[in-house]
Amino acid sequence: MALEQSAAPATTSDAGQDVSPVLDDDGGPSPVEVAQLRENVLSAAVNIPERLSYRIKRALLGEPLVTARLHEEKLSKKAALGVLSSDCISSSAYGTEEMLVALVPVFGLASFHILGPMTAVVIGVLILMTLSYREVVMVYTKAGGSYVVARDNFGPKVAQIAAVALMIDYIVTVAVQGAAGTLAITSLVPSIEPWNLEITIGLVLILAYGNLRGVREAGRAFAFPTYFFFFSMTLVIVLGIGREILGDLPQYATDLPGQFPVTNQHDAILSWAAIFVLLKAFANGGSSLTGLEAISNGVSAFQPPAGVNARRTLSLMSLMLGFLVAGVSYLAVQTHAVPYTDGAPTVISQVAKAAFGTSSIGHVGFILVQLATALILYTGANTPFTGFPFLASFVAEDSFLPRQLTRRGHRLAFSNGIIVLTVSAIVLLLAVGANVDHLVPFYAIGVFTGFTMAGLGMAKYHWTRREPGWRRRLAINFAAGIVSLLVVVIFAVVKFTEGAWLVIILFPIGWFALVRLNDQYREEQHALDLITAAQEGGYLRGHYARHVVLVFVDRLDLAVTRALRYAGSLRPTEIRAVHLMIDSDVAEELEAEWVARGLGDRVPLSVLECPDRRLIRAASELALSVVVQDRAEVTALLPRRTFRRLSQRLLHDRTADRIATALGRIPHVSATIVPFDTTLSPEVERRLERTQQAAAAEPALPSTRVRTGTDDDEVGVAAHQARGPGITPIGEVAWKQRVTVEGRIKMVQVGTTAGKSLEAQVFDKTGGVRLLFFGRTRIPGIEPGAVVRATGTVGEYKGHLALANPRYELLDSGTAHEPVPQPS
Repeated sequence: MALEQSAAPATTSDAGQDVSPVLDDDGGPSPVEVAQLRENVLSAAVNIPERLSYRIKRALLGEPLVTARLHEEKLSKKAALGVLSSDCISSSAYGTEEMLVALVPVFGLASFHILGPMTAVVIGVLILMTLSYREVVMVYTKAGGSYVVARDNFGPKVAQIAAVALMIDYIVTVAVQGAAGTLAITSLVPSIEPWNLEITIGLVLILAYGNLRGVREAGRAFAFPTYFFFFSMTLVIVLGIGREILGDLPQYATDLPGQFPVTNQHDAILSWAAIFVLLKAFANGGSSLTGLEAISNGVSAFQPPAGVNARRTLSLMSLMLGFLVAGVSYLAVQTHAVPYTDGAPTVISQVAKAAFGTSSIGHVGFILVQLATALILYTGANTPFTGFPFLASFVAEDSFLPRQLTRRGHRLAFSNGIIVLTVSAIVLLLAVGANVDHLVPFYAIGVFTGFTMAGLGMAKYHWTRREPGWRRRLAINFAAGIVSLLVVVIFAVVKFTEGAWLVIILFPIGWFALVRLNDQYREEQHALDLITAAQEGGYLRGHYARHVVLVFVDRLDLAVTRALRYAGSLRPTEIRAVHLMIDSDVAEELEAEWVARGLGDRVPLSVLECPDRRLIRAASELALSVVVQDRAEVTALLPRRTFRRLSQRLLHDRTADRIATALGRIPHVSATIVPFDTTLSPEVERRLERTQQAAAAEPALPSTRVRTGTDDDEVGVAAHQARGPGITPIGEVAWKQRVTVEGRIKMVQVGTTAGKSLEAQVFDKTGGVRLLFFGRTRIPGIEPGAVVRATGTVGEYKGHLALANPRYELLDSGTAHEPVPQPS
């Protein structure tokens, strides 16, 4: 089936002249032998048994999604508001209640007179934070958020403060939103209240399972709870105000069992103890602002102009949040809705019941509001399952977290990040319980630390660049950063004994751990980067007939160089360097470095697409195809970096070992691990550096002929279905025939014995063919995963059917038979 892929502009080559059908008759097989070879390859079944763990994963999560499905769907303002604001809007469900929890036990009925001004202060902070983030989304239109702002303006180490804050925020968000959603359900069905913790943990597990399956693919569906909740609560507020004007809004008794104690005696408002309580209430009310950063984290998902659309959406989201918080607080004052010690019934449920009344219609309205509240809170609990893995991947790309967090899993989600988030949230729930008031102390410190880093980072941005209007912007961002910092300090002091002490301890520990991981990676990279001309040479001497050596390369460093030298000592007929591509940017950088170092003249680099990220299967299929096509013994060399300490080994997986195990089961294939110890002694490092200086005069070594992978084998889930008039299925092309073919590029190889060249292996459902571009090592758009249409005369190249210097067009795979118009 055709795979979805983002549109690429049509490109037509300027090298469309006919070439001789016989591209290379130096010992190559005849056309009859080529045809027979095709039949042999197509009839060879690639039957590689799957591991039990993979079969279980596929049964639980479904079939793997290929990388081409990873297109970024752009959201309109309306859709983005619903999808990205659920976490923020849902916090209005418990913000008012958290302020009353702090006020009522001390000030009694006077709490309802204090609640109004306290809510106004919280809304004032909301306005300031909104103005600050309006600047963030206009500047950071690709990837925003406090982590990226802090990294770009304060450096990567300072940015880890924001990283720790946001990771804590995401973990606590899952627990708080899940617990609050469960309280909304138990307010409706009180009999299940004893099972609050179990229900919340079950919800977290369900959300984790859904995200591992790729539930975010249906992201637009998450817009419904946001609008459902907002309009439901708008109805509650309008009805409540209307009944208050008519004098028909009821007031609750304040001495019911289970409520926080309410007395008419209270401390003087200006006493030190009272001021402390007021600050505590303000800190609790700050939980209403959680999720405000979501727009800046997702600004790249907006339709262009992304910054302008994100800015407008952020403003509208803040208006909605401010309206809901103010409305709920007003009705709580009028109804005397006192919070309960066990959390249920919630203040928002009391307000809704008072607004709707006791009629049958009112009861139905109350049920709908509770369902809307639970739904948006549970949706808000799902938001971190996207945000946390992406944040962890950003931090891991900067080498401050294990690199396993950068890899997408079976269904294109960052599975490792989802698992870490799930385990952390469940541990927090088990330790604290499913009580929102107990969880809030862990919450706002992380939230406002992120606000602080974003505000101060943007202030430095404006101070450094001094663009037009920079003074006003600097004042806004600096004020937001200072106010957020004050809130962090207030929260740390007034909530210290209630759990904030743990967060205060975790911050420096988390920061130190991230920095230490980065130091470890930097030490390893220093050892692996000691590549010298002396080490690059010496690996191509000697040949032995019918022996192909495949050297698997993930990045160019000393470990790979050692594997290439070892490959030369095996006296092979051919040496092929192979990169299994799961990240096109990494593959591009590797190709450029390979050519820049002159390695393409000696060992061609083949970039093999791995669209479903199943590295083991891709390596197995490649090795088996070489055995079948070339009738050669195959040796697969897998560089493996070894580490002496357990702390180092935990930062890396054992993919090379698993690939070697799988390849060792294939007849005529031998797999060898080529270890490289990254913990070099200072003496060894000094010797390598001296060798680097002395080796520049060594002469270059002769190059090696290369024949690459499958050209007729179907490419499984990555195969492209060619369609449209005038297009010949690749499996039906004939020698000396002029054809137009269409397919998906499976592999790209640079460098041959003929000099500069680029070779692309193109497949459709029926087979594969090679496209040869002589005199070039790089063509924009000709890369693994691209869909291309090529026209030329079929020739023969080293035993394979090929088109030399064909005319070509890059296509959008969704409409492959209609070339995308070339931009002017």
